[in-house]
Amino acid sequence: MAQQDIAVDVLVIGAGPTGLGAAKRLHQLDGPSWMIIDSNETPGGLASTDVTPEGFLYDVGGHVIFSHYKYFDDVIDEALPKEDDWYTHQRISYVRCKNLWVPYPFQNNISMLPKEEQVKCMDGMIDAAIEARVSNTKPKDFDEWIVRMMGTGIADLFMRPYNFKVWAVPTTKMQCQWLGERVAAPDLKTVTKNVILQKTAGNWGPNATFRFPAEGGTGAIWIAVANTLPKEKTRFGKHGLVKKVDAEGKKAILEDGTTIAYEKLITTMAVDSLVEKMDNKELVDLSKGLFYSSTHVIGVGVRGQRPERIGDKCWLYFPEDDSPFYRATIFSNYSPNNQPPASKKLPTLQLADGSAPEDTSAREGPYWSIMLEVSESTLKPVDTPNLLRDCMRGLLNTEMLQPSDQIVSTYHRRFDHGYPTPSLEREAVLTQLLPALQDMGIYSRGRFGSWRYEVGNQDHSFMLGVEAADHIVHGATELTLNYPDFVNGRSNKERRLVEGAQFFRSRKGVRDAGKPLRPKGGEVGGA
Repeated sequence: MAQQDIAVDVLVIGAGPTGLGAAKRLHQLDGPSWMIIDSNETPGGLASTDVTPEGFLYDVGGHVIFSHYKYFDDVIDEALPKEDDWYTHQRISYVRCKNLWVPYPFQNNISMLPKEEQVKCMDGMIDAAIEARVSNTKPKDFDEWIVRMMGTGIADLFMRPYNFKVWAVPTTKMQCQWLGERVAAPDLKTVTKNVILQKTAGNWGPNATFRFPAEGGTGAIWIAVANTLPKEKTRFGKHGLVKKVDAEGKKAILEDGTTIAYEKLITTMAVDSLVEKMDNKELVDLSKGLFYSSTHVIGVGVRGQRPERIGDKCWLYFPEDDSPFYRATIFSNYSPNNQPPASKKLPTLQLADGSAPEDTSAREGPYWSIMLEVSESTLKPVDTPNLLRDCMRGLLNTEMLQPSDQIVSTYHRRFDHGYPTPSLEREAVLTQLLPALQDMGIYSRGRFGSWRYEVGNQDHSFMLGVEAADHIVHGATELTLNYPDFVNGRSNKERRLVEGAQFFRSRKGVRDAGKPLRPKGGEVGGA
């Protein structure tokens, strides 16, 4: 595309959930001029979906749709409005521990553990409860929070090893303000009763029920949302790649030479990458205090009926060191269209134990699939060339697969920015970095734009963009960014896709149509 100069009031960089949220709101408000750009042809960002050559779908990690916001629901329902666009699931989730499947959340279901582990966990919980009655200080880090809430038994058995596998940093290097609704605090009386009666606790948390698209994986949602925007205001693909952000001149210079001038910029690129593109040494140095882990997503497509031991499980947690992955999702359970139809003929690549199959001819299914996530950081390196092999061993060790299972497809993709770490240093950086950018008219928002994992789900990310647009246009407070506990603790119904002004505008035509026509000649009455 030839070089050109474009000018808009608001430029949105990035067409993941946050950028699409900003664009959707700007389109609805119908005020300032705007444009949304992304270097990928397909919108979705970190909520997109890949398809293997064999026809297996894998999301960029484990995503499900549950929501704290009516506005988010409105937009999703507008994009995929039909009942058969969706499957609704009850979460069925377990923790693999001591060769057992312990129902999630682990801390409420220690009744399922061997007696010796039950005693250690109960002992720690009692100590923690006694300590909580006399303690008058806040925990200094995530590790101390865990011990105070759950005791050393649960800490050593599950919370410490699991969180290290997720975050790729020790719990002692993480702060605890991010927790909110993400970790269930155990109820000592209920846990004791369940241990004695050998009962399990029911579902907990905001995602106990969730939705998943029937076709196209999670990425299909964001493609559909992007399709509700006017095409002339989108610029996706290579000609949407940002080379430089000139904060002083208020313009973005694209790789193809195009310059886009803006009054305000909403950017969803990782904030550490943003300040490098701004060539602002002071902010680059400041951003070096932010930490993140990388994520490897591994997919395994299997021939055969889904085994009984897998059943209708959704996602599973793995704290122990017999597997490199921290989470497995039975992705084929989310939608029958997440894998090829049984009629498709595929050759067997290998058996689950790594051995060669006797028969390599292409044969029919049925098929099912597992998606795995592995974290990586300087504190937790990964043997990338052998990661698929190590994951297959982990699936055998945890009885997810049997040695003779036929593998027909494998997938491996690494995402450099996987999780924004809630490190001890995070707030000191963000409380300087984000306001400094905003003073320049730059709103850095999103999972890695604002670097707050506690508001990093799809609904949160989308609303970070919506609220940034509202702040720019109306000066409205950005609740999700600034008050995570508030938005997570309530149903947020104030903002809707069709609001008062639009409602009355839409009614105006109806009202006008109902007025009596004035007789010709201007007389009100008649003979």
